[in-house]
Amino acid sequence: MSSGTAIIDEAEGGSQPSAPKRSRRVPKWPLALAVVLLAIGIAIAAAWPINVPYYTLSPGPVYDTSDFIDVVDDDPLDDGSGELFFLTVALQEANVFQWIAAQVSPRVDLAPRQNIRPEGVSRDDLRRENLARMDQSKTDAQFVALTELGYEPTYIGTGALVIDTVEGTGSVGIVLPDDVIIAVDGEEVAFRDDLQLIVPEKAIGDTVIVTVERSVDGTDDFEVLDLEVVLVEHVDIAEAPMIGIMVANNEPIIEFPVEIVTDSQNIGGPSAGMMFTLEIINQLTEDDITDGIRIAGTGTIRRDGTVGPIGGVKQKVYGAIDAGATVVFIPADNYDDALLAAGDDIIVVRVVTIDDPLEYLGVDLAA
Repeated sequence: MSSGTAIIDEAEGGSQPSAPKRSRRVPKWPLALAVVLLAIGIAIAAAWPINVPYYTLSPGPVYDTSDFIDVVDDDPLDDGSGELFFLTVALQEANVFQWIAAQVSPRVDLAPRQNIRPEGVSRDDLRRENLARMDQSKTDAQFVALTELGYEPTYIGTGALVIDTVEGTGSVGIVLPDDVIIAVDGEEVAFRDDLQLIVPEKAIGDTVIVTVERSVDGTDDFEVLDLEVVLVEHVDIAEAPMIGIMVANNEPIIEFPVEIVTDSQNIGGPSAGMMFTLEIINQLTEDDITDGIRIAGTGTIRRDGTVGPIGGVKQKVYGAIDAGATVVFIPADNYDDALLAAGDDIIVVRVVTIDDPLEYLGVDLAA
């Protein structure tokens, strides 16, 4: 028998001690990773509902103005016409994770909560004021468009209706909800935005006389009162004064020679005013003023045709680019910021009055 066979026989016979078996050890890192991930998940779930004192501003939906305005008895434009869009900003109270994300995203900005919804102002009050601002912008747009087209509309304001006062300001306990402001320091207040022309001319700390009409014991009778209010610093504009009130238009007297139906679909704020004006003009003129161009824009409109500044202009420019617009109309005060956001992706047109976009589009309403 060969030695080789003997070794095998001995091994098979078990006469030599066998090597000890090594037990398989289960690695611990998957369990540790699972514990870490679970802890992170629990921490995120716990922290997610906790808001920080900021709002995020990000690009909001882009809307076709023709979906919001209908000139009754007007013949619709051909399907091949261009489009007019108004731009929005999405506002959201930020939690800590959204705050962190906003630090690195060029498309998202942060605004202190106090600037958007001052202390003591409820979400319902803020919503009500924003809807009131939209209502005025719609009516102002109709008035401007009809005036530009040579009509003679009647639009008479009856004062600014107080929704609420802002906590910590001089108006608290002096000006009351449902008061109708008709003058400040003797200057007439016919519409809510008249306050935006009168008050900025004053200084922080000034005492102004706010003249109001106040209901007597909840009846239709009212008394006229002169109230002294000390102006405080504006929550959103550094070194600017404010009374510290939220207002809407009191019911104006309106007689328009053309029936125009506007449905803002529960969207608030005044920044669609310019684009609503252009849409009404477009529907009331024979030719398509867009000349087939996909146009976006933003800006408030005043009754004298002035186009005013808006918030969130960067986000609105990004929204216009995303919507495929080739041109965006921007108020003069927002122009520089809009250029930075636009880059080479869209043409930015600076607008001071409603005549500027009409001139850019080659529209001569006097012809």
